[in-house]
Amino acid sequence: MTDIAPAPASAKDYPVLRLQAGRHKRAQHGHPWVYSNEVQMDTAAKALPAGSIVRVLDAGGAFLGIATFNPHTLISCRFLSRDPAVRVDAGFFAARIRRALEIRERLFDRPFYRLVHAESDGLPALIVDRYGDVLVVQANTVAMDARLPEILEALDTVLAPRAIVLRNDSAARSYEGLPEEVRVAKGEVSGLIPVEENGATFFADLSGGQKTGWFFDQRDNRSFIANLCRGKRTIDFYTYTGGFGVLAAARGAAHVTLVDRSQAALDIAQKAAAANGCADRVEARKADAFHELEKLVAEGQRWEVVICDPPAFVKSRKDLAVGSRAYRKMTKAAARLTAPGGLLLVASCSHNMEPPLFHQEVARGVAEAGRDSRILRFAGAGPDHPVHPLLPETQYLKAMVLALD
Repeated sequence: MTDIAPAPASAKDYPVLRLQAGRHKRAQHGHPWVYSNEVQMDTAAKALPAGSIVRVLDAGGAFLGIATFNPHTLISCRFLSRDPAVRVDAGFFAARIRRALEIRERLFDRPFYRLVHAESDGLPALIVDRYGDVLVVQANTVAMDARLPEILEALDTVLAPRAIVLRNDSAARSYEGLPEEVRVAKGEVSGLIPVEENGATFFADLSGGQKTGWFFDQRDNRSFIANLCRGKRTIDFYTYTGGFGVLAAARGAAHVTLVDRSQAALDIAQKAAAANGCADRVEARKADAFHELEKLVAEGQRWEVVICDPPAFVKSRKDLAVGSRAYRKMTKAAARLTAPGGLLLVASCSHNMEPPLFHQEVARGVAEAGRDSRILRFAGAGPDHPVHPLLPETQYLKAMVLALD
């Protein structure tokens, strides 16, 4: 964690950061970020330590908000509050976490969900996922990393979890010059942690798995397609730990093939299949998903339901052209693998792949496969991943379900 000076006695004592003349309107209208080219980056601003809390003013001195500040990054400021009297301490974090918890408890009857979704929950660059009495925390900026003691104190105050795991190994931390770190900050965590979702039981590796161990964002999309798999042969590419495929089997799919290149992930998926009493209808296949798609198409095989939920093909803007073609190519192969009258689910978690472009590439892929289709569902993440109304980046997930003739 980065060493940052403790919160001042009064919110008025936070250092002042001014925006350039005429560059305040986005912030004034509620956008949660200020870019470096909007800041008066004078000597005083450059001297502020990365991760400082600042009072943001426009060029004329009007107050815009309390924000975190990093003079070295493209996103210089991330707003925490528009209240000029707020102090950013453990009490501040506890209040935000309580509000996030209140919403989740109204949405879900079991304590398995994303508890804090960064800017959308008023805690920029902070992720907290809840696995019953175990929490996974990820801090993706210098400011949040430096305030992990207060954040952990707040989580203890609000939820008193048995254990907390820090998954500070995301690529986003590199943009802030932060090291990668995975450690248990409270309690003990050994082995796999059970996950309850959609009436089924899964398992997550909180220390070694992808992201925070589980992808809660696909909850509703998993349930939708699983209900359409009853009695059908189903194949789930990029299955990871079986979120889509095992639920399909649990909901009555005739047979499910799970495809992933990670044997460790497939082992966890098979454990989930056993826990849900459907292991006899689940087959795990270790293979690169793209290669397996093309191989099965060449063999002339067909499945009644095909699911493709890949990792991000577009990690940054420079990858957009290549990544777009990858989604199209994947969709084309998946459509050719889908039996007449079958269903195809294709997803993207690339926030740079905006919904209209994803829609276009999926449609082109299906057309290039020579198939006619209709869209049954076009959806995003579940409600525990709320979207900030002024931050399209938070609407990153896209999942399309198509019926193919």
